[in-house]
Amino acid sequence: MNAARNAASNAAWTARLLVAQRATAFVLAFAVAIHLATIIYAVRAGLNAGEILGRTRGNALFLAFYSLFVVAASIHAPIGLRNIFREWANWRGRSLNIAMIAVALILLALGLRAAFAVYAA
Repeated sequence: MNAARNAASNAAWTARLLVAQRATAFVLAFAVAIHLATIIYAVRAGLNAGEILGRTRGNALFLAFYSLFVVAASIHAPIGLRNIFREWANWRGRSLNIAMIAVALILLALGLRAAFAVYAA
């Protein structure tokens, strides 16, 4: 009975991760398009790093956009890595989940730190 319950729980968890990855893929597609358009605009306008930082400093919209971008990426990437490790390295179980949570937290911390640093520069 426990094995059946664990299998059902694992299937439900896997389904939730799939939905989370698809939802964050939608957010990332939008965010990457906006990010690339911004880069192209900055390059074509001949802006240098100082001018770009001058435009982003104190811009709450910038901070909100890139914070959302970072949150989506920090959820999306570890789920994909988890699937890769499960398929290619046959790594399963609690240690894999803990490692991917650690990756997510590291990505989140570093990404938010970078976004806030540019906002506060």
